[in-house]
Amino acid sequence: MFIVSACLAGYRCRYDGEIKPDPEIVALVKSGQAVPVCPEMAGGLPCPRVPSERTADGERVLATDGKDVTDAFFSGAEETLRIARLYGCDHAILKARSPSCGLGMIYDGTFTGTLRTGNGVTTDLLLKSGITVEAKD
Repeated sequence: MFIVSACLAGYRCRYDGEIKPDPEIVALVKSGQAVPVCPEMAGGLPCPRVPSERTADGERVLATDGKDVTDAFFSGAEETLRIARLYGCDHAILKARSPSCGLGMIYDGTFTGTLRTGNGVTTDLLLKSGITVEAKD
């Protein structure tokens, strides 16, 4: 069973309120093989919301308006892990470059479109908990 980024499954939960479904992920959800979750909304953030990036030290997540949204991101990661365990998910397919879901490369916290090595908050937690993570655009 997979846990997947809800935005990839076609749910309107991206920071900008847009949808960008991935046909493979949509098919997995429709077939009952995947559970869609938006860690950011699970952490209490609205849709649409102000864009956020994880700081270079990985300790905080800040929005472009300067608001510290770290607690919401970490809370959403915990909720995503809880759901993954509830459904027996051992594999995650998450949105690339996201401050929640990115794997290997995320935006660097300067809001300039610059990428840096690192993972999103949820990806870090899932990996530490033994769940395999894959990223998709």
